[in-house]
Amino acid sequence: MNRKLIVTADDFGRDIAINEAVEAASRDGILSCASLMVGAPAATDAVARSRRLPGLRVGLHLVLVDGSSMLDGTRFDDNKIRAGLRFFFSPRARFRLAAEIRAQFEAFRATGLALDHVNAHQHMHVHPTVARLLVEIGRDFGMRAVRLPNEPVEVLRAAASGESHRSPLWWPVIAALRRRLRNAGLAMNDHVFGIAWSGAMVEERVLRLLLHLPPGVSELYFHPATRQPPALAAAMPGYRQTEELGALLSREIRQCIAELGISLIGFGDLPAPVAAIGPV
Repeated sequence: MNRKLIVTADDFGRDIAINEAVEAASRDGILSCASLMVGAPAATDAVARSRRLPGLRVGLHLVLVDGSSMLDGTRFDDNKIRAGLRFFFSPRARFRLAAEIRAQFEAFRATGLALDHVNAHQHMHVHPTVARLLVEIGRDFGMRAVRLPNEPVEVLRAAASGESHRSPLWWPVIAALRRRLRNAGLAMNDHVFGIAWSGAMVEERVLRLLLHLPPGVSELYFHPATRQPPALAAAMPGYRQTEELGALLSREIRQCIAELGISLIGFGDLPAPVAAIGPV
């Protein structure tokens, strides 16, 4: 069984405590990638740490909700449904959305870091308008890999028999995103884990997931931090961030990966994309 695993930390740059965790997990744990919020308060510190971590692959974590605009610093609408409806129906909103996406790509390019992958905060890139603009604009910045937020519910059920998991209602847009990325010649993971257990990817759960990891390329994504300062706790209530860091540093998890013959990789190790074969 050929199984490959990408291990990612999201929200890199949001807080110094997150940046510290990313550095520790890259140096001493299984972390291979981090997704950078270019407009977040601790982004400059995150970039400086990245330059000291040659083994860390850094991508762009597009922020279009639950954050502030790179264009003028205004706060985004935190209601994803309301924001998504505006993106779909309002030409003015789409024009601003395109400018915002381009501004965040430009800010990432200004860091001088290699662009390993792209995803969006709270998976907003599954929205068809965001996905189209992401592909169109990302081409100008050398984007070659994007997270596909496809979390197979049957694996969750097998890994946690005492929990109830249902197939997500958004599977049609995930399928549409897969087709769009494939047609654009962009690399992607096959599966992702971290949605249902967002903020609670702790050691016990990760060990169970590894035992049921499907063939192909899976991504586990985390929200680690070395501590929870008040601002971070208020923004991410209930997240077990220090425990997630513990999972990334766990010797048991590292040993389990080795014993199961799972290969640790980054998005940059995925096969080179082929030429586009259809509309994006």
